[in-house]
Amino acid sequence: MTEEKKKEVWTIDELVELTEKVQTDSITYMDKELPIQWCDLVESEEPKVDLASIDAADETQKQEIFAQFGTQRVLAMVEKANKKNPEGISITRESWDKIPATIRWQLSGSVLGNKDTGESFR
Repeated sequence: MTEEKKKEVWTIDELVELTEKVQTDSITYMDKELPIQWCDLVESEEPKVDLASIDAADETQKQEIFAQFGTQRVLAMVEKANKKNPEGISITRESWDKIPATIRWQLSGSVLGNKDTGESFR
């Protein structure tokens, strides 16, 4: 008989701490590492999306709106960490559009909790 692993339970204090803690990881791209950092956001820090514009949009426009929202969310998370830990800055809003799209996909996947995003684009 196998013993079931007991699930850990988050405390409210731990969850609150996540919004202040700088989280780090790295992205491997063409056999080199790029360190990244981010912080989780509280609702007031989340980028806003105009729900009326979504309702009025066709499917292609909706996809574009959600893609822009996702990018703004990732950048807000990175910028929050950059303010808390200036020594760890690797990506900025200014550099975002200048770096390869594959790196942006991988960074977004890491920050949003889907580490596999971007790997299949190579």
